[in-house]
Amino acid sequence: MGKRERGIRLNVEDQLLDIQDLHTGFRIKDEFYNAVDGVSFALQKNEIFAIVGESGCGKSTLATTIMGLHNPNNTRITGQIIYKDLDLLTFNETLYNQVRGNDIGMIFQDPLSALNPLMRIGDQISEALTAHTNFTKEQKEARVLELLNQVGIVNGPRVAKQFPHELSGGMRQRVIIAIAIACKPPIIIADEPTTALDVTIQAQILDLLKELQAETQAGIILITHDLGVVAEMADRVAVMYAGQIVEQATAEELFSNPQHPYTKSLLNSIPQEDSMDEELHVIEGVVPSLKNLPRTGCRFASRIPWIAETEHEANPVLHEITPGHFVRCTCYKHFHFKDEKGEI
Repeated sequence: MGKRERGIRLNVEDQLLDIQDLHTGFRIKDEFYNAVDGVSFALQKNEIFAIVGESGCGKSTLATTIMGLHNPNNTRITGQIIYKDLDLLTFNETLYNQVRGNDIGMIFQDPLSALNPLMRIGDQISEALTAHTNFTKEQKEARVLELLNQVGIVNGPRVAKQFPHELSGGMRQRVIIAIAIACKPPIIIADEPTTALDVTIQAQILDLLKELQAETQAGIILITHDLGVVAEMADRVAVMYAGQIVEQATAEELFSNPQHPYTKSLLNSIPQEDSMDEELHVIEGVVPSLKNLPRTGCRFASRIPWIAETEHEANPVLHEITPGHFVRCTCYKHFHFKDEKGEI
């Protein structure tokens, strides 16, 4: 697995989750291929830690690995996920069920598929309360209505009796959030929480997450491909590419002083108000498939072919270039966009 890499050093007293050298490999025929490949970071109380990258970079796999949602027959997971001095990767299903919902809540990116189409909304929210509390039936019903109100759903008693298909996309997403926070978990994983929602609803959902965090002081892992969401929400950011973290810094530092070629390319792809007439930057190539992912050298090298091979490390590692700012591979020192040097 190579040298263990640590993320940004944090206040240990406020640390909620410590992930070290995490690998998640999926079986393809008789071999395992890592979709998450040596990821390390820590989450603090009352912070939003964003993980950003294109589709296929391993973000959602990382989330479901933390939640223990992979079939052990088809996956191979190594590393550590430390919570309350215990390694979650050593837990069996019974122990993990005690953690899910109670200690770590998850907001899934597709609420329609995450909700049971045959169960009423109120019953789905109360499932977590049944699993992790000793509430009476009356207490659970009261808590369900309190949660629906908390996530901004009016007429809670009516909605609690409805089925998922009777709700709009924005309301279903609010229900998913209600389920995730039902037991007031100290850790919330939000996997693309605003996908497929219109701009107005997106803003409302993001405001809701910030309000909930202010109330509970929870640590939130926010997984997204939307850099606008990251800029608005995140305290710290990890940029993922091809299963690895290629840059990690505070949000302010990342946006003001991006270093890795992938980070710079992502930021350069965002339309700017003062350059609406200019052609939008497109990152060359695509994220490699899991089976064809290069396991040696700089994984981003094929998408910046104008940078000489000698400028990349043979085995790229994270370098701390300033306190708390980490960048993978030395190619960041030599990177330039094609048009910056007149290349075609």
